[in-house]
Amino acid sequence: MSSIGVDPQAGRGAAFLVYVLYLLSIPSAAIFALIGVIVALSSRNGASPLARAHLDDQIRIWMIAFWWGVFLAVAAIIGWLLSVVLVGFLVLWVVGGLGFLVMAWFTIKSALGLLALLDGRLR
Repeated sequence: MSSIGVDPQAGRGAAFLVYVLYLLSIPSAAIFALIGVIVALSSRNGASPLARAHLDDQIRIWMIAFWWGVFLAVAAIIGWLLSVVLVGFLVLWVVGGLGFLVMAWFTIKSALGLLALLDGRLR
């Protein structure tokens, strides 16, 4: 990809919007995160190298959180089924703790990425 003739600000607004959507995703039950990853995917082509790096990182963050969410949902179903024999309560407790950690990681990565974007640094 050649950066000749590319506006250095191109895609920066989209990257900013995605970070804001990611940070607002917790009270929205991750609906804003889904909208954010769609915006990131659609904005990558015309973005400057700085914005492209942020958009790629945002997509990577979302994918990691998504697959952790799928794994935790499956583990929660297994824990719920195992709660009949009382082992499931421990599984559900661990799933809840890991879910909180994934949510905190997603929020912290998004906040640090937003600060880096505002400073004009790569992620």
